[in-house]
Amino acid sequence: MSRVGIVGVPPLAVIAEMDQRGETIVDLDELQVRAAIDQTAPFIPRVYCAILRTVVLNCLHLQLDRVVIDVGPGKCDCALHVAEVLADLLPIPIIRTRNQDTLAFGTPLCTAQMPLVEKFSRITKGVQSVAPYAAIEPCQPSCGFWGVPPRDFSLLSLFPDTTHVFGWTRCMENKTPANLALEMLYDPTLPTVFFAQSFCAKAALAKHLARKHPRAIAVDCDVSPGSSTRAKIEAFLELCGIEPNRSTS
Repeated sequence: MSRVGIVGVPPLAVIAEMDQRGETIVDLDELQVRAAIDQTAPFIPRVYCAILRTVVLNCLHLQLDRVVIDVGPGKCDCALHVAEVLADLLPIPIIRTRNQDTLAFGTPLCTAQMPLVEKFSRITKGVQSVAPYAAIEPCQPSCGFWGVPPRDFSLLSLFPDTTHVFGWTRCMENKTPANLALEMLYDPTLPTVFFAQSFCAKAALAKHLARKHPRAIAVDCDVSPGSSTRAKIEAFLELCGIEPNRSTS
């Protein structure tokens, strides 16, 4: 059985083809191996975001039959450059795709009541399927999280179960990663943390939208969130009258 690594959100047609072939999909955006991320330094700069550095780290250690990487507007120019690096580095095909799908699958998980770590895990896993979502009753939100899935999901454990998700993660669940209008959506009535990985191009949009939002904070972190990042989020939630989950931080 073939093992295919994916980066970003490949088009639905590509995922459907993998499903028909019975191939095993490996999400290279997520940490799949236990190895020092500095192993990627000879191949891409340390000032690339930790997600793309993780992609390269996974490729250095995993046995894959090919890699499918979204290099279109739904990912970033850096992914396009990483595709070139991987093409020279690996003896397997590197398939570039440009996901500009517009069929909306909806965002039931983004508005559901459940631990934020579980919510993000289910959203990222959903990329590997073309099946429609089951209906989930939306919860009354207490706060918002805008942005991309962090490399280290432990950051998400600080937030209450009634957190609504916005930004590119919402586009990810909707399976329309290039939908800028959806990515820019936020709720001005909700205290919101705008998040991006350090060195990610989306940090500019996160800071821009946070300035427009009446109750928001913009944060970023590199590989893993440090104590200062956690303290900043905890303080912001407390100031907004929300009790952070310190027991899991």
